[in-house]
Amino acid sequence: MSDRAGSRQVSPGLLGAAGGEGGWRTVTAGESEADVFQSADGTRYAKCVAADDVADLKTERDRVAWLSDQGVPGPRVLDWHSDDAGACLVTSAVPGVPADQVSADDLRASWDRIADAVRALHQVPVQQCPFRRDLDGMVAVARDVVARGAVNPEFLPVEQQHIPPAELLARLVPQVSRRREQEAVDMVVCHGDLCLPNIILDPRTLDVSGFIDLGRLGRADRYADLALLLTNARETWTDEEGARAADTAFAEGYGITLDHDRLRFYLHLDPLTWD
Repeated sequence: MSDRAGSRQVSPGLLGAAGGEGGWRTVTAGESEADVFQSADGTRYAKCVAADDVADLKTERDRVAWLSDQGVPGPRVLDWHSDDAGACLVTSAVPGVPADQVSADDLRASWDRIADAVRALHQVPVQQCPFRRDLDGMVAVARDVVARGAVNPEFLPVEQQHIPPAELLARLVPQVSRRREQEAVDMVVCHGDLCLPNIILDPRTLDVSGFIDLGRLGRADRYADLALLLTNARETWTDEEGARAADTAFAEGYGITLDHDRLRFYLHLDPLTWD
């Protein structure tokens, strides 16, 4: 679930005040309510929000800056401006193409390298990460989103789109204690929205150029990331046999024996945390 230029208008002065001189084009792909722009030369992105969303954008800024300091490839913070009208964050662009925009053959060719990059992200010392994305936080957000009737049914698995979100959450609650125990011994630095659009590939070498859209980065069970990535990749693989083979290949490259019940839990929890 990646960023989209939203329908709300922010102050035109925000972009200029945040180092946004020069020509910019609106970015329309993604799911965010922010206004997102790319510089004319393609080297920078700007995300601008209205006053109500400044706190969220500030936390994203801090996550981008922190992860860059850990040596993980991704954007760098170039500029920031906030005032009574809202805020604007300018970051460097990560050169390349999103992994969902390459062919199935190219994704297969890059799959081991994606596994390596995800493993490297998850090996960042978790004790040094100041940001949370833990299970209790996810469940609290899910309770709030469900209570407000704000779950987007398009984010749910097809087979769940006709089921009331409150029932979907109730199905997960009995597992929370067990998943919390697993998280306690297997917590890593997670991307938080690890889907193919947020993994950028070098189109020539198919190496991973970096991770983008870091607003949900934080300490969490590694399966919160793996569930999203492996499920999202199935939109590229054309058959079930190929998808299973890709899961196996990823697990071998990453160095894990997949727990499919745990994958399923996080796959079903995550859509309840978006509105």
